[in-house]
This record gives sequence, C-alpha cells and structure tokens, in this order.
Amino acid sequence: MEKAFYVTTPIYYVNDVPHIGTSYTTIAADVITRFMKFKGKPAHFLTGTDENGTKVMEAAREQGKTPLEFVDSIVPAFKQAWRDLHIEYSDFIRTTEERHIRAVQEFWRRLRSKGDIYKGLYEGWYCVACETYWREAEVPDGLCPNAECRRPVRRMQEETYFFRLSAYADKLLKYIEENPDFLQPDFRRNEVVSFIKQGLRDTCISRIGSGWGIPVPDDPTQVVYVWFDALINYISATGWPDEGELYQRLWPADIHFMAKDIFVRFHSTLWPCMLMALGVPLPRRIIAHGFWTVEGEKMSKSRGNAYQPMEVANALANASGCQVDVAVDALRYYLMREVPFGQDGDFSSAGLVSRFNSDLANDLGNLLNRALALADRYFQRTVPQPIGQTPLADAAKEAASAVEEALNSLAYSAALQAVWSLLSAANRYFNDQAPWRLYNEGRVEEAGSAVYAALESVRIAAALLWPFMPYVAGEIYKQLGISHAPNAQNWDQTVEWGGLRPGTVTQPSAPIFPRIEAKTLPLGLNRAREGDKKEKDTEVNLISIEEFQKLDLRTARIQQAERVPGTTKLLKLVVDIGQETRTVVAGIAEYYKPEELVGKTAVLVCNLTPTKIRGITSEGMILAAVEDNKVVLITTDDTVPPGTKVR
Repeated sequence: MEKAFYVTTPIYYVNDVPHIGTSYTTIAADVITRFMKFKGKPAHFLTGTDENGTKVMEAAREQGKTPLEFVDSIVPAFKQAWRDLHIEYSDFIRTTEERHIRAVQEFWRRLRSKGDIYKGLYEGWYCVACETYWREAEVPDGLCPNAECRRPVRRMQEETYFFRLSAYADKLLKYIEENPDFLQPDFRRNEVVSFIKQGLRDTCISRIGSGWGIPVPDDPTQVVYVWFDALINYISATGWPDEGELYQRLWPADIHFMAKDIFVRFHSTLWPCMLMALGVPLPRRIIAHGFWTVEGEKMSKSRGNAYQPMEVANALANASGCQVDVAVDALRYYLMREVPFGQDGDFSSAGLVSRFNSDLANDLGNLLNRALALADRYFQRTVPQPIGQTPLADAAKEAASAVEEALNSLAYSAALQAVWSLLSAANRYFNDQAPWRLYNEGRVEEAGSAVYAALESVRIAAALLWPFMPYVAGEIYKQLGISHAPNAQNWDQTVEWGGLRPGTVTQPSAPIFPRIEAKTLPLGLNRAREGDKKEKDTEVNLISIEEFQKLDLRTARIQQAERVPGTTKLLKLVVDIGQETRTVVAGIAEYYKPEELVGKTAVLVCNLTPTKIRGITSEGMILAAVEDNKVVLITTDDTVPPGTKVR
C-alpha cells in the first residue's frame, strides 16, 4: 500500500465564518494537494472545525442557542465557503464527532498510564479568545500577550490535570536539530528553539466541567482543554487508535499548515511532545505562514475589513463582468502570488485589480484571445500545423521544471512567477513573429506556426496553473477545443510541448478576463458578521456635519427594474430623480423581485462617481438597511416628489 501525501489545515474555530485569512491557509493546502495528485501521487487533504471550548460556549449563549445547536448552524458555512473557493478536501473532521472523541479519550488514557498526566492546582491567567493559558510574567498589563488578540485575560485558580511537557524538552530540541525541515520557515523554527530553551513548564490540559467539551476519562467533573483536544484531530481522522489501513496510508502527516500565531506554542511544541510521549511518529513538516493585513490595517470585525472571500469574488465579478468562478480563481491567484509563503502580506483592493488587469487580462487572457482570433480568421477556427522549431518549447520546459521545483518547496509565488515567465516569452514571440503580417505576405505556414506556438504556450500555462486556478484552466482548455480536463493525463505528459493537436477545432468565446475599469473594488457592503458589538461601538469613525453635507441624497422613483443577465444578486434600475432619469445597479436581487420595486420611492446617493458593473454604467447608489444578512430598501412616502433633497 502506497503512503498518501497527507496535508492538513488547522481546524477552524466556529465562533465566526471564514474570512480571507482562513481561506489563505486552506487554498494553500488545496493547491499542494492538487499538485501532488497531478503528479500521480495519492494525496489526502484534511480540514475541519474546532467546536469545543469556552469561546464557543459563550458565542452560543449570546445567540440563545445550545453549543451543539450553535456549531451545527455554523459548520455548513465553512463547507460552503470551501466549495465556493474550489477547494476539494478529502475529509472534514468535527471535534464533536464520535471518532474524534474516542481518539482524544484514548490518547488521554495512554498518557495517564505512562505517568505523563497528573492532577494539580492551576493558578494564573487564561485568555478565552485564544483559549490559552499564560504565565504570570507574560501578562504584566492584564491583557493577552498575543499581539493579534490583546483582550483582557481572566484570573483562574482551579484543580486541573497537567501534561508533563517539561519531560520532553530536550528530546524535542534534539529532534528539531536533527531534522531541519521539520519546522518551516527557518526563522520560525528559530523562534521555537528559543521558546523551548526558555524552559518548558508542565501544561494544564483540562478545565472544570462546563457542560461543553470532551469529558476527561474517569473524571466527569473535568473536560479536556480545547487545545489538547484540537491537536489530536490530525490523527483521529486517520482512524487512530486503530492502526488500520487508513492510519497506515496517512500517518505521519506530510504537512501541517497553519498561521504563525498557533505555530510556536501549540503545533511545534505541545503537539510533538504529546506524540513523543506515546511513541507515535511526528509529522514530517509543520509550516507556518504569515498574517494578512487589509489595506495596511489589522484585519478585524470591528474595522469592517474581515472580508469574506466570496464578498471579494462577487465584487471582482461585478466590476469586470467575468464569471464568479473565474473571479474565485483570480482571488486564489492573487493570494498565492502576492507574497512568498511564510511572510506577512497585505490584501489590497487596488492590488487585486492590478493583478487581474495586468497578469490575467493582459498577459494570459489577451494572448489567448489574439491567437484564437487569428486561428478563426486564417485557419477556419482550427489549430494550425507548426513547422520547424520554436524557442517557446524550451521556455515551456523550463517553466514546468521551475513550477515543479517551487511547489515541492511550497514556494507558491515563485511557481506562479515561472508560469508568467513563459507567458511573457510567448507574448514577445507572438509580437515579434507578427503572424498577421506573415499571412498577408503569403507566408501562411510560418503564420500558422506562430499561432500554434502561442496557443500551445497558453495550453501549457493553463496546465501549470491548474492547481491554483482549476476552473480557469478548464475554461482555457475548452476554448482551445480540448475536451478533457487539464489534469486528465499525468503531469509529464501534459506539460510536454506538442500536446495541442493541429486540426483541433477551437471554441473561442467571450474573454475570460474582461478588464476592470475601476482602480479598486467596492468592498465592505457584505462584511463578515460583527460578533463583538461592544468593540464595534467603541471604534465608530466620526465625521463632521460639513463632511455629511457633501453627500447629495435625493428621493428616486423607481420606473423600471430588471435582473442583470448572468448574475443572481444584481438588479438594473431606472430611477427618476426629478430633472433626469438615471441607471443604477443594486445588489438586491436576492431580496426583491423586479416587479416589487417599480413605483417605490427610494433614497439615492447622487454624487458618486459613475462606475461600470457588468458592463452597465451605474450612476449612484440606492440606500438600504443591512442586518443579519437581511437587506431592506430605505423608502419614503409616495407623496414625496422625485428629486427631493434628503437631509
């Protein structure tokens, strides 16, 4: 039985819905899993949800639900988010599942039988938001030391169980030194070594029972500490403690992916020591990536910039006119291309638009469109016959080799740069050869060869992009007239020059990547849920009366309403504002039927810069109230004339 390449993400807290940060980790895992499968290696990708702990219990209480009702209501949002983002996981584990509970309790029993669990008194600080215990010296100001949290901590004193973490410090240090690839990147590994050398203390691994959590075996007064519980998911999903076929095929994990905040203390210290204590093999690589800020600011619900990924994708689709699935792949591309994996990154609306226009619309899309147009015009919509040799064959071979090397090292950005080196060479070659000129000069075979070289370069680029942009790669193949998916054949065969057969009937269609005319996207209308109302209230941005008076708000009588073709959320409205009529695109199609709106008097922001949405120039913004995913149009009494100033 061949060992599968086993990849995991952290299991995500269910006290909120997925955002750009959690999506980044999961997309990275999806890309490497797709690549391994493309290379012909069996691969298994695990993700899931962390459903125990005080934080979940308190979030459930705020919504008037039991913890189980609460987590059951949130989990579908994670599964849907990953489907929407073209993420194909092999298994989704929940810490409330029986297979996980069974593994955690058996893990506990085995540690206890070895003498590595004992009962003692814990006194110190605890952060509910991070589910983390902190030493006295680490909390000088009463706030969580985690720079990404900084919430008030709680003083605790209770009798709990401890794991003898200190007994494994030297063994773990030796393992890290002897296995330099175990913890990555290097500078994060150095942080772990420094943390261990400061001295590991035995760690608290239980809480007095709260009615929610995995019960400690043989002690109904206690529940297992959420981090001890959560880490075991990586092995409980293999069927452990039964070391059967699934366990043998998967364990040890090849890669644990996570953000840097849970790397040092938990995944690189506590988890390896837990496994060492039972004599279970350690995962081969534990890898941390950096944090994402948004427009230079920390991502947070209170700032309203914790964007849900589909909010971004829908805004991108609306601004460009591309399919939503194309926009999803464009977002995947942007996140994987923008920063080297492991470093911190800044999500920028302008940066996303720039990547879309420059890299996707220009370098990739425009080359495909131009070459297909010439095949249509000069060669009866078929792939022409090449003659002689082309330097692009070597460029494609180099690109494929570079992508393979980069992805084996998880250098996602470098892999994409290699693809764009091929596209850059193909664009130069196409322009230099000028097949339109060759054809007009009667050099038809040379013209055909140049067109073939461009089309074949795009085909190979699409294949190399398939792990990153699976939908787009498939769409490119369709336009090239190829009936099978880019990954239908093995990697080596697919990326070899000459795979596009002359005589293939192409299927040119609308451009996959229409250019975006705006410089930024109108993000922020459908934010991730604002869970912390108090925090939100304390960070209201005040404006002066003069700033408010700059808004030109007027009543607008809706004369016509119709759906925007190819969308599920947009309506095209024609409104009367007194002295003129205007066209407005509004994202309210999920809440109103077009016929329900005709005759209503709404409020329009009249002095917004016009912007094109799905090819329609929108000349203002209709105001609506948004709460808990409900949208209600702000309307006035029908006796108010159109164009009346709203103050």
